[in-house]
Amino acid sequence: MALQSASLLHVGLVLLVAAQVLPPVSGCGGGFYERVIGDLCAAKFKFDMGALDRDLWCSWPDTMEIYEGLTNCTYQVALRMDCFWPNQIVDRFFMQIHRVYFHDCALTGRLLHDPPTAVLAPFIAVPVLVTLLMTALVVWRSKRTEGVL
Repeated sequence: MALQSASLLHVGLVLLVAAQVLPPVSGCGGGFYERVIGDLCAAKFKFDMGALDRDLWCSWPDTMEIYEGLTNCTYQVALRMDCFWPNQIVDRFFMQIHRVYFHDCALTGRLLHDPPTAVLAPFIAVPVLVTLLMTALVVWRSKRTEGVL
């Protein structure tokens, strides 16, 4: 019995060492995958975003095709390198992309801009006119004290 448990311990130790030394069976080298998506996918994304006006970076309709291309690129590289997708490397990669390109964008993905004057004017004019009207009413009422009660 002691001999059998010693051989099991020996086999377990050999397997543990082999798992640390031999390359993973999946074939996905994390560092190499990271370099490839950086060289292929990020380079094309940077080129495409550089061609786009910087004011349009937060406009989803303008950046959607570029962003989808980046997503598809990371997916295709993962498939060809036999890596899982999405994974932690892709998550970190996209977090970096967002820190560089989309850090000033609203959470909705829309460009922030003032509403049209036709919408904005009533929201400004009505409170101003009501305030002036109420002030005039108070002044007029304070001058007419007779017959109030």
